Amino acid sequence: MGTSLRAAALLAVVVLSVLVSLLVTSVRQLGTRESPSASAAPGGVEEEEEALRRALIRQLHQRRKEMTPLLSPADPNPDAALGLWDEVPIGPRDQMGCDSLVDMRAAEVLGSGYTKLVVRANLARGQAPVALKLVNEQGIDMSKCVEDFKDPGGCRELVSYKLRREMILLDRLRHPNVIELKGHCAGVQGGGGGVERGRVAVILEQGAPLQMIQLLQSPWEDRFRVCLDLVRLLHFLSRSPLGSVGLLDFQPRQFVTVAGRLKLTDLDDASSEEAACRADADCTLRFPRRNFSLACSARGACEGLNEKRNIYNAYRFFFTYLLPHQAPPGLTHLVDHIMNTTGELKADINQTLEAFEHILLLYKSGLHLDNLPPSIIRDYTAVRGMGTSGNVEYRCWPSYSQQGCVLSVHSAREAAHICNSHPQCGSFALTAQRTWTGRLLAHFRSGFDRLVPDGTAEVYVKKARAPEAPPP
Repeated sequence: MGTSLRAAALLAVVVLSVLVSLLVTSVRQLGTRESPSASAAPGGVEEEEEALRRALIRQLHQRRKEMTPLLSPADPNPDAALGLWDEVPIGPRDQMGCDSLVDMRAAEVLGSGYTKLVVRANLARGQAPVALKLVNEQGIDMSKCVEDFKDPGGCRELVSYKLRREMILLDRLRHPNVIELKGHCAGVQGGGGGVERGRVAVILEQGAPLQMIQLLQSPWEDRFRVCLDLVRLLHFLSRSPLGSVGLLDFQPRQFVTVAGRLKLTDLDDASSEEAACRADADCTLRFPRRNFSLACSARGACEGLNEKRNIYNAYRFFFTYLLPHQAPPGLTHLVDHIMNTTGELKADINQTLEAFEHILLLYKSGLHLDNLPPSIIRDYTAVRGMGTSGNVEYRCWPSYSQQGCVLSVHSAREAAHICNSHPQCGSFALTAQRTWTGRLLAHFRSGFDRLVPDGTAEVYVKKARAPEAPPP
């Protein structure tokens, strides 16, 4: 039974790979390049095929050699044969394999690149959708390899090494802000040369692409969360099981969100090696608008380079756009300090994380509101256990609702301060809804027709406009 399920799952992966690849526009290489066989003599076909086969095997050996340092010391047989997919376990925490992909349905292609195709797939029995990473059969890497070596099966295996490398990294770099590796399904070598070599699928949790434009329009609290999650991730990467890991292709497109949490989803260009050096001049961090000089250590390495590159990229791609704008007045001096220290690389990742956690503590506790007078709430009549009906809404920005003005507050006192700053505000209501920090969601309105019973709400009305509550 298990064998038949595995065969069905493998077939599903193959069919899915073919079908979704048809949806992706082929990337044509500019110009033409001469095939290695173009100048072969008519009688040398067999010799050429053997030479190409040996060259491909050398490439496969090289890929394995590059991945060996990433394997855990507990992984069995790290120097065995070329086929990697079934010999190195990804841990008992991952329960999903080929059987999990039986009867799956492809929902949409999420993205494609030179090497990989990413597909959102719905699974059977009402399971949550997952993301599958597959070899892009129409990608440049595959096309170039087939052109060079004339072996689609071997090329698929060669190209799939990037998927394997990423899977190993996901397994070694488990963290709440790294996409969850749920498992994998790999084709086995069949008779006559193994036609299914490299036919693989890495199974990941499904995330939503990070939409920077949408994020720029969101409340400061949500933008701060993205930056905080990023700093927590970089802190982990600075002392990961693989050492200090640098993200060489640091872009917002490498991240997704899962239930509001930022997660790194693409580790193609993650490196655990610090650059080698002979002099300090070899340790220069170069960015489009400025450079930074680091010292070359006695052991001939640019120590700290990965960490500092990560910090500055976080500053220029995330902090600059998300952190300062509309920060709470009581926290702006702390936000400015973070911007200065990260933009000038004057703080390490430990100090940066400490600064973020300090802001979070103040924001959640309301200590940044100490300058608000306690008497501010006296201008309002509080009606507990009541909601409103016939509301007159107005919009504010940024709001948790596009149809009205909904903001997070620590307490009724902060909500009263906000209402006083809005000329059109006549009342606000607090509900049981809370944000990720535990702060309350407050609905600000110009007015309403009447009060209605609501055991989870409290209504605060400016005394000059306070209506009478309905009789019990």
